[in-house]
Formats: sequence, C-alpha cells, structure tokens
Amino acid sequence: MTAKPPGIAFFDLDLTVLSVNAGKLWVRSEYKKGRITRIQAAKAGLWLAAYHLGYGKMEGVLTDAIATLEGQSEPELRAESHAFFQREVAHHVRPGVHAAVAAHVAAGDTLALLTSSSPYLCEPVQDLLGIPHILCNRFEVKDGRFTGKPVLPLCFSAGKLTYAKRLAESLGHDLANCSFYTDSWSDMPVLAAVGNPVAVHPDPRLAREAKARGWTIARW
Repeated sequence: MTAKPPGIAFFDLDLTVLSVNAGKLWVRSEYKKGRITRIQAAKAGLWLAAYHLGYGKMEGVLTDAIATLEGQSEPELRAESHAFFQREVAHHVRPGVHAAVAAHVAAGDTLALLTSSSPYLCEPVQDLLGIPHILCNRFEVKDGRFTGKPVLPLCFSAGKLTYAKRLAESLGHDLANCSFYTDSWSDMPVLAAVGNPVAVHPDPRLAREAKARGWTIARW
C-alpha cells in the first residue's frame, strides 16, 4: 500500500477547536466592561447566531467590526486578548483536538489554523497546540495602531480557500492531500477542495451536506 503523501491539516477555531465561539464571549466581556452598548452587544449576538446556523453574510459584519478598532493600540489589544483567552476561553478547547493534532504530526502533516478570528486570539491556541501557521483575519496597523481597515481578502468562506491555496502552494502541497476540520457550512469552499473534509460538531446545514457527501462527522 502506498503511503499517503504529507499535506496540511487545517483547523477552524470557533466551535471546532473550541466548544464555544470566542467572539461571543469577547462581546459579553466588552459589554460587562462598558466598552460596547446593550444594542451593540445584541446585534453582535444576532450576527453570530446567524453565522452559526450558516445563514449569515459575514463579510460586511467583519469589515464593520474591524473599523471599530481604528486608533486602538495593537500591543494593548494583543495583551488583552491573550489574557482574555487564558481567563475565559482556554478551558473550552475540545479534548478531541489533541488526538487529531497528534495523528497529523505523526503522519508528517503540517498544521494550520484557518479561521475568521483574529491573530490575537489564535496565538494562544498556536502555543497550546503547537500549530505553526495561522491563517486568519488581520488588520492594518500603522505606528502601532489600527487604521480600522482589514487586510484583504477577508479570511471567510471563499476567502479561506484563497489563504489555504496560498499556504499549500508555498509549501509544495496539493489540497487533495490536505484535511480541513470545521463546524460551519460557510466553509464549504475549503471543504470541497481538500481531500479529507471533516465536519466537527457541524451546524445543521453542514451536517446535512456532510451526510449526503459521505464526509466524516467528528464529535470531539
């Protein structure tokens, strides 16, 4: 039997590696601190709910959210995000992800986070799981402060596929030899492109699609 060539194992973050949406916890934390209003918190909750169900059009939401960072200090946000992760998110890492990561390392695969989250919440996960690559939404910074503009393309839906292709090409891998673990139907562009798509605790639309296509459905 011919051994499978090494590839990349891509992992989504929220509701995949994590059993929660860290963005939702962040909104709750910001509301408690008085940094956002009740209306802003409610809107964010509705957007996140729609996204989880696979119906949200998140590109505009992401752009609007990034715009609110204008003028803020990047080092301060990084420090706050890391502290927030340790305080409220770290214990929500799904136990099963450790076995999946270990299996891919043993197979010689490269590991990467592929998520719509920010690098500031991804970095603690990178350290925890030993994942060398972070593909996520990044924000323009000048003189240590955010301009309020995203680095394009946005890492969401088809944008995630762009980032996955770039990394695969840079490392000399074929997406047919890669894996992607995600809970979200919005990630269909990447799931359909890799050779080993895995639906982890999938949302209803992805669960139906994964069953119809015979994809692995994992419970971590």
